[in-house]
Amino acid sequence: MTTAGRAGPTTGVPRLLIVKTSSMGDVVHALPVLADIRRHHPQAVIDWLVESPFAAIPQLHPGVRRVLPMAWRQWRARLLSATSWRAMRQLRHDLRGGDYDLVLDLQGLLKSALWARQSGAPVAGYDRATAREPLAAWAYQRRVGVPWTFHAVQRCRLLVAAHLGYAVPAEPPDFGLRAPAPTWLPRAPYAVLIPNASRPEKLWPERHWVAVGQRCRALGWLPVVLWGRADEQTLAERIAAGCEGDVPPFLRVGEMAAVLAGAQQVVGLDTGFSHLAAALGRPTLGIYCDHEPGQAGITGPGRVASIGGKGQVPARADVLALFERQLAG
Repeated sequence: MTTAGRAGPTTGVPRLLIVKTSSMGDVVHALPVLADIRRHHPQAVIDWLVESPFAAIPQLHPGVRRVLPMAWRQWRARLLSATSWRAMRQLRHDLRGGDYDLVLDLQGLLKSALWARQSGAPVAGYDRATAREPLAAWAYQRRVGVPWTFHAVQRCRLLVAAHLGYAVPAEPPDFGLRAPAPTWLPRAPYAVLIPNASRPEKLWPERHWVAVGQRCRALGWLPVVLWGRADEQTLAERIAAGCEGDVPPFLRVGEMAAVLAGAQQVVGLDTGFSHLAAALGRPTLGIYCDHEPGQAGITGPGRVASIGGKGQVPARADVLALFERQLAG
């Protein structure tokens, strides 16, 4: 790990802003820095800047005082709208009002760096060689190099530790989430299947999901098939019909967290909800069809496993075999 610019330890920081805006899995991977910070700076006040659809995730952590949601994707699509400009001015006002001692940009994008600068506080982030977008480092007053070879969770922990002047704790990452009270739960013990993803390249064959659901049924668990968009609901209903499962109504992110927290087992694609389930401590099996799990594999305090990779769609037999090993674990 290398340092550049004005990088160096910062001690006694009482007011911090974490910038980790998207996607859901990335936000989940950043959560352990909160426990790390609290261990070394118990009195620190910590706020979080995040895209609105994922605001519920840091809101589930008791270490976050205030979540500042932003709707950049919506604003960018309507840059000529007065409503968008009013919302952006309001967010800038809220950022300035935080009176932060340091802003930690864990995203490493030019977009996140520019929004971090709106706070008026010193901004710390990755150096040019290790930021996701090298230009982002230009906006930082403090820079640290964190190699890409580390898992995303560890990269976040190393970055924050370097800027705040402590060693990363030897303990496993503590995600610290507290699931909310459920608004919907099945009556029987259940397993959760997450067969939908943001891109078709990530999908796993429907018939394989039915087989996983049937195995859950044989174990006495009701297969609950999650969905988030209208086009995903149709797939979820077909899979549920093939394994005598159930499909919940539309659930917001926080409501989905409550369902995940109660599951006996979670099997999901490389999506934010799979990472959220693992962070909540549930046994989670992640299926990767278009991405290497090495730096973004399923991680959490429970029994977790990842299978597949970029261009390596895992066979049904291999997934079921790993599922059985998890059960025996």
